[in-house]
Amino acid sequence: MTQYGMAIDLNRCFGCQTCASACKVANNLPKGLSYNVVFTKTDDDYRNPGVAVAKGALANDNAGGTFPDCTLSFFPKACQHCAKPACVAICPTGASTKDEDGIISIDYGTCIGCGSCIQACPYDVRTLLEEESEYYLDLAIGEADAPPHRIATVEKCTFCKNLVGRDDVPACMQLCPARARHWGDLDDPESAPNKAKEGREVLRYLESEGTEPCVFYLM
Repeated sequence: MTQYGMAIDLNRCFGCQTCASACKVANNLPKGLSYNVVFTKTDDDYRNPGVAVAKGALANDNAGGTFPDCTLSFFPKACQHCAKPACVAICPTGASTKDEDGIISIDYGTCIGCGSCIQACPYDVRTLLEEESEYYLDLAIGEADAPPHRIATVEKCTFCKNLVGRDDVPACMQLCPARARHWGDLDDPESAPNKAKEGREVLRYLESEGTEPCVFYLM
């Protein structure tokens, strides 16, 4: 069994938002919906970000501190594709699943939009589409097999499962100019994320929740 995951180097990320834009285009996301968000962070406390991250406390536009001792860094956040996902455990219809490749997926035909998974997920990365989507363009852009966007269903990052199925990598990693992202099979000791973690301090976001997130932040 494969367990896909990602390592994100926080020392290399400079907040350009290219990963967020690539994700939005590749998945043909409507207005108001983002799978991947890069927060501006105004302190250096990555070890203990806690629930403050999920509540948007990092979504500031300015550096922290007092000039000239200012701090400005960035924290990309999307679905953590947990090894022990709370969303899967609580879903009453089985719409949220952990696939054989370790990717957490949603069956849009089975999802009833109850929001249980949104409440169970500690990362605040799921969105319930409650009304008809509005798009920036009159035509669909991005990948032809991007996931659909249906009213009364929950959506989130898919790790670009459609691209991975074609032996490609997630869109957020394809275009990262800083090469801050490393993608691969966490069960393979020679995979890119495992090699990137060697000798580095590693943060697993909200690890205390017991979900065993498969996105690792390199400090």
